[in-house]
Parts: sequence; C-alpha cells; structure tokens
Amino acid sequence: MSDKPVPCDLMRPSDSPPVDTAIKASDQPIFSVLSSGGVKMKEARVLAGLDCTGGDGGSALTTDSESGIFSGECELCEDHEAELDWFCDTEQKLVCSHCATVGPCRAHALIPLSARVSSLRNHLVDVCEKIQLQALRVERFIQHTLTDKEQKLQAAASRAREQVLSRVSAAREALEEEEQRLLEAVQREEERVEQCLLTQQVHWKQALTSLNQTRAGLVHTLTHTPDTQLAISAQDISERVEGAEGVGEPCDTEQLEMKSSCSDSAMLTALWATAVLLGPNADRTSSFQFDARTVSPLLSLSEDLFTLTFTNRKSREPCPYDPARFDSWPNALGSRPLSSGTHRWVLDVGQSAAFKVGVCHATLERKGSGDEARLGHNLRSWVLSNYDGEYSFWHGGRKVPLHVVRRPRRVGVLLDWPTQTLLFYEPESNVVLYSLTDSFSAPLLPACAVTDRSITIVH
Repeated sequence: MSDKPVPCDLMRPSDSPPVDTAIKASDQPIFSVLSSGGVKMKEARVLAGLDCTGGDGGSALTTDSESGIFSGECELCEDHEAELDWFCDTEQKLVCSHCATVGPCRAHALIPLSARVSSLRNHLVDVCEKIQLQALRVERFIQHTLTDKEQKLQAAASRAREQVLSRVSAAREALEEEEQRLLEAVQREEERVEQCLLTQQVHWKQALTSLNQTRAGLVHTLTHTPDTQLAISAQDISERVEGAEGVGEPCDTEQLEMKSSCSDSAMLTALWATAVLLGPNADRTSSFQFDARTVSPLLSLSEDLFTLTFTNRKSREPCPYDPARFDSWPNALGSRPLSSGTHRWVLDVGQSAAFKVGVCHATLERKGSGDEARLGHNLRSWVLSNYDGEYSFWHGGRKVPLHVVRRPRRVGVLLDWPTQTLLFYEPESNVVLYSLTDSFSAPLLPACAVTDRSITIVH
C-alpha cells in the first residue's frame, strides 16, 4: 500500500442537480436544501468507550450516512496504514484506531470521526440557517424599515421646514409691524419736539424783539426827553419796565427733549436679548474678579477672588484701612471698569436668601452707612435684589417689584454700552428678569452685596 494519503473523491455525481439550483439560501431553509439534494442528515451518536478488541486494532468502518454527506475513499494513517476514523481533540488531527489505543494519542480526548463530522455538519447547518435568517431580517429591514424611515424622514423634514418658515414669517411680520410702530412713534415724538422748539423760537424771538424795542425806547427817553417832561413820564416808564419784566427768564424744559420711551419695546428688547444670549457669541462671557481692596469687612473673599461669603461677627477679621473699601455695607466691586462694548457675566447665587447684583459708578461712596454707599439707593448704582424670595430692581432709592416664577440659582447681567442697556436674566432659561435703558455717563463696575451665605462669579 502506498504511503501517500488517498484523496477522497469529492466530485459531484453526474446525475446530481447543479449547485446553483440545489442550494439557494435565500429561497428555502438549509435542511430543505440538503434534503432536496438527496442527502439525509443523521444525528451524531456519542460513543462512551473505545473498542480495542477488533481485528487489526481497528474499529468498525463508518457508513456513508454516518460519515457525512459526501462518500468516497478516506485517508490512511502514515504510521499504521489504517483508516483515519478517529479525531484527536487534544492535537486537533485525524488518527487511526491504533494511534487511539496504543499510539501517542491513547491518553488524549478522542472522538469518532463520524461523530466529529456529524457534529461539525450540524453546526454548519445551524450557522447557515442563522445566516439565512439574518439575511432575511436584513432584507426585510431594507425593504420595510429603512423605506418607512425614509418616507417618515421626508415628511418630518417637510414639516420642520414649514415650521421654520412659518415661525420666521410670523416673527418677521411681528417685527416689521413693531418696527413700523416704533418708527411712527419716534416720528411723532420728533415732530412734537420740533413743534415745541418752533413755538419756543417764535415766542422768544418776539420777546427778544419786544425787549429790544422797550430798551431802545427807554434809552431814547433817557437821552432825548427834557427834564420837565421826564419828571411826568414816570408812569409810562414804569409800564414799559413792567412789560419787559413780564417777558420772564428763558429756561430749558423736558418738553424740549425727545423722550427715550418712544422707542421702548418689550418685543424688541426680548429679541435683542435673545440674539445676544443665544446667538453665535452666546458663550463669550466677560471675565472679572472681585477687587480685594473694595471687599467689606462683613465679607470674606476666596483665594481665587471669585466667591464672596457673608461672615458672622465672631469670625470677622480686622481689615487694613483702604479708601476703596466699603466699611459699613456688605459690598464688593469688580476689578475691571466697563465703558464700551457688550459684556455679560453670571453669578451663582446658590441658596443665598439676601443678595444684590448689578453695576455702579466707580465714584460710588465707600464710607459710612448712608444711602450714598448703599447699592441701589442712589443714582450711581443699578442692582437686582433678592431678600427672602422677594425680587426687585433698585436705582436711586426706587424699588421696582419683579415677578419671578422660579427661584434662580444663577443670575446673569448683560451690559450693552453702545445702547446704554442693562439687563438681568436667568441663564438656564434665558428669561429676562428686568431690563432698562439709562444714561451711563461714567465707566461702570460690576457690583455685588450679600448678607446670607455666598455668591460666586461663574466662569
């Protein structure tokens, strides 16, 4: 017998159907395919022991149905020239019965070849069925789910476009109407002031003419009237003087100034604030620290200069005298003056039940317990105040109560110097708490006061 292994004949019999018609995974299950090809799978049998008494040390030969789908001559062991009818699971190779009983593989884990082949074929059948089912699921997913998703996507995109166009159109229409209303209000105010100016000009020109005439007449009387006639002209002179005095003194009035309220618009302010707070530069906040020189002895300042904490009497430490320090009110100012551009900053007020945030002139009084050094109680400071849940805006000692739906954990301040606008808002929702337009004649400093817990500049 030759030492070379005898190859198995794997050629398809001439009477068997073509491969492309015998196996078509997308049309039918794999078991049906195998059955239609004239092959019947047989469940693998598990053998509990080895038969070592057979002739030539070999085991019973496997039948075609036990060995697998294809039949033919099998390879022989090179050492014993016996049929390779066992599988060594330890070394993952085929061996003969001699190798399995007395050879090098006698102590290894051995499996009959028929059982090994049957198990692998069954595994392949399971794998092919799973792949077939997965392919069907993929096909259904493509045909149904993705198609439905595409249709829903187009419908959703169309609705979104319509919504955007509708909302922008409504906003544009409302803004155009507001623009027209405000321009008309400005025009009316301009015409009113112009009419006042014209009236004043006519009045005072007539008064000026009258005064000049009266003066000229009195000068003529003084220089050309004989003494005897002048002595009896006292009544006439008195009437002329009284008429001149009746002209009165010219004075500037509010009627000659254009009212800034004519251009005030809650809608326009809200849109402007939305553009600033939610626009492309929304994340740009102005960074500053508290100026340690200004911090009141009633407060303590963190090492990073961002947090102010109200201190009780026992823990207060004496502070060196500084003309910039507040000595009576629990105030502190920012380190950088603001006199141009747009600036916004956020303060974490946490659970503090008593605080003030806003801006003030650098010339604000620092000493004493009077209103001149108290934030919001003078004309040099503008602050939003919270006292035990009661929110209000203070300026010049006047209080404007605010309706706050939800107690904010953070308060934002927006200062737009070109439009002289100061705005307070709630950063999480960008809800405007209060806004105003004023004339800031001097640079402003961020200003804070706290008498409960602490507040922190957020970066």
